[in-house]
Amino acid sequence: MTSSPGHGRGAYTYARIGIETSTMSASPHQLIVMLFDGVLMSIRTARLHLKEGHTTAKGEAIAKALDIVNSGLRAALDHERGADIAHQLDTLYEYIARRLIEANLHNDTAALDDAEHLLETIASAWREISPDRDPHAS
Repeated sequence: MTSSPGHGRGAYTYARIGIETSTMSASPHQLIVMLFDGVLMSIRTARLHLKEGHTTAKGEAIAKALDIVNSGLRAALDHERGADIAHQLDTLYEYIARRLIEANLHNDTAALDDAEHLLETIASAWREISPDRDPHAS
């Protein structure tokens, strides 16, 4: 099956518009969930590129994950209202960022696994405290 030259661009534009629309209508809680989803996807992508020996693509995926951790998750912390927990999360995000850098520099899958596991744990807890979650749902 062949596609027209603009087909890929059209799909990309459609996806981008879909993401932009969902972020514009998302609650602050949902935006954080989206950041977790994005960073975890970037780490998984980096792992695949690492296994396949695609060094540049691995580096780009890790750079995207780092950007989400530093400019998204860390930047979203409310140090005034969150006090101790915000400080603890900031320290944990800093550690995760260091692990991502180590993974990139040394092609270290264990460092990627560590970062992914920690982010999955925080994301899971974040999803559990969703204001949209029905407390009576099983």
